[in-house]
Amino acid sequence: MTYFSALGNPLSGSGLPPSGAPGSTAWRALLALAVILVLLATTGWTAVRKHHTDAGPRAAALLAWEKGSFAGRPLPDPDASAGRISRYFARLDAAQRRTLAERYPLVVGNLAGAPVKLRYRANHTALKQARAVETRRMTDERLTDEGRQDAGRRMHRFTSMLDDGRQILAFDPTGRGRAAEVFGDLEHAQRVSVVVPGVDTELLTFEKSAREYSAPAGMARALQNQQRAEAPGVRTATIAWADYTAPVGLGVDAASGELAQDGAVRLNRLVRTLPVASDEASPKVSLLCHSYGSVVCGLAADRLPQSVTDIAVAGSPGMRADSASELGTGAHVWAMRDRDDWIADVPHMDVGGLGHGADPVADGFGARRLSAAGAVGHTGYFVPHTRSLHNLAAVGTGSYGDVTCAPSDPECSFVPEPR
Repeated sequence: MTYFSALGNPLSGSGLPPSGAPGSTAWRALLALAVILVLLATTGWTAVRKHHTDAGPRAAALLAWEKGSFAGRPLPDPDASAGRISRYFARLDAAQRRTLAERYPLVVGNLAGAPVKLRYRANHTALKQARAVETRRMTDERLTDEGRQDAGRRMHRFTSMLDDGRQILAFDPTGRGRAAEVFGDLEHAQRVSVVVPGVDTELLTFEKSAREYSAPAGMARALQNQQRAEAPGVRTATIAWADYTAPVGLGVDAASGELAQDGAVRLNRLVRTLPVASDEASPKVSLLCHSYGSVVCGLAADRLPQSVTDIAVAGSPGMRADSASELGTGAHVWAMRDRDDWIADVPHMDVGGLGHGADPVADGFGARRLSAAGAVGHTGYFVPHTRSLHNLAAVGTGSYGDVTCAPSDPECSFVPEPR
């Protein structure tokens, strides 16, 4: 979803000419101004503010960790490098690792450098604890009816995330919450795809029963299945990465880059700390970025490690750059948009810090444009049996010769040099 999802397409029925009409540049400037006025009238200038992490269970867990010790020694700084964290856990035996995961699940479960399977175990424990909290809140008479209903929804979400076989790489129930889930064998993958979702991403929308493939977990599951089907000889893993604070609905937050900037820092840390099998090279990483997630990927681009070979955006409002070259990355840049995605009507401008810049599927941006045939609307890019999902899987597996170009870019099938 994007920052106009709450209103559908706010520009439809406006009486203004389509983007291809004479004078469209001027009209788009007027549209940009109109959009800004709508945002400010709806949310007010006060929506431009700093976002502080709410005190909650993870903050309490970090405080306990920082004051704690284990086997007579202080615990490592949770912000230490992944290498230092890895060396710390390497000195512990299996029983000691399990003890730490059970004692500090909200720390170990989110600790870059900790063994991946131990993080899964810790987050399983953290989810059970969070579910117990929400179960109690469901009958807490001090809460409003709405509060008890919200507790019920969270309890059911956590129950689903506790299903056998699920690999939760990150989990934080604080506020709207954050999470990341792995599909496939992350420890031994040759190629890792990271799905970066957009606006309204939180724990309650991490997965959905209806419109499954519009939610991060459904997107990543579909992509991993497609990658395995199309490139069975490539060891792949896919991460549904909802481990950043995304904007909520229509507002200045969604039209600005503040939350995306924080997300970019967290995304860079993720890709720099992916596990590497002791006898193998680092996995190659592809970022598959949807909607506002493409803003996050655009802001992260100039700090990405060499392991990130590809950035593909779908339904993008912009990447905070005027061209692919301005992203400052050596990764291959791909873009797609289906013909009925209303984001095409959103002015791709940056006015007073609002808006996200040039359109990634525009002729002059410089991205290779992929076909999105079969996708319907703004959230249909990861639906099985679509050309859009096929192309995202081809990018994720490095199967560049298998991509299908958009009609507007017949040269996108040119095979990039491998990185």
